Amino acid sequence: MEKAGLHHDPGETIGEPFVEPEKVKMSARNVDVYYGDKQAIFSNSLDIAKNEVLAMIGPSGCGKSTFLRTLNRMNDTISSCRVEGEILLDGENIYDREMDPVLLRARIGMVFQKANPFPKSIYDNVAYGPRLHGLARNKTDLDEIVVTSLQRAGLFNEVKDRMDDPGTGLSGGQQQRLCIARTIAVSPEIILMDEPASALDPIATAIIEELIDELRQNYTIAIVTHSMQQAARVSQRTAYFHLGKLVEVGETNMMFTNPRHQLTENYITGRFG
Repeated sequence: MEKAGLHHDPGETIGEPFVEPEKVKMSARNVDVYYGDKQAIFSNSLDIAKNEVLAMIGPSGCGKSTFLRTLNRMNDTISSCRVEGEILLDGENIYDREMDPVLLRARIGMVFQKANPFPKSIYDNVAYGPRLHGLARNKTDLDEIVVTSLQRAGLFNEVKDRMDDPGTGLSGGQQQRLCIARTIAVSPEIILMDEPASALDPIATAIIEELIDELRQNYTIAIVTHSMQQAARVSQRTAYFHLGKLVEVGETNMMFTNPRHQLTENYITGRFG
């Protein structure tokens, strides 16, 4: 039974895709993404506010991960991929020729679905980025960055006596927190997370979710998730994607209790997905 008054046109985004100019950390305007001749993202426009958690939800293949990856140029690694439109970080176009993607990815970190620690010690996993970018003047500086990053990732107390052990020897949940520590060690402004807890058990997932809430004090976060419960728990705003189109964006509580688009309503009530 369809609700009266819901939007049915999938062509335009409804809700609040934009925020007040002074709150904007990152903005995307009319973003199209192509893989060869196939278009995967259709003219999506969206703001991400400073110190918010924005959840991106939608059925498999809806384009949410593809869109997330445009935000730090991860799609550059795919030769057939072409991105059109404008994506600004603090007003700077991240696709400018002058923009160095390596430096950009230090400002916009990424945590993947499957934890991918380097085959190095716990210490060296976290120290890798600061060494690469010359962020530490000496060993004392580096020690401080490593310890602070592990503390912020909620992992320090569990590993402080075995910093020389390989990161790959940790449990799945610990490995994911190690990857979060590695990401925040280079002092990013934004953290992108692509289903960071989908491979974890419920307890490890709860720890990651608490961590996301704490990290919001210092970072702006965009998270792709298959779990609507997770989106409801961790985010302030939610964006719903369907077949490459950004259908609806709004305050998370409103989206889950009172969606304005029929497609969002169908997904949230479990009619497809």
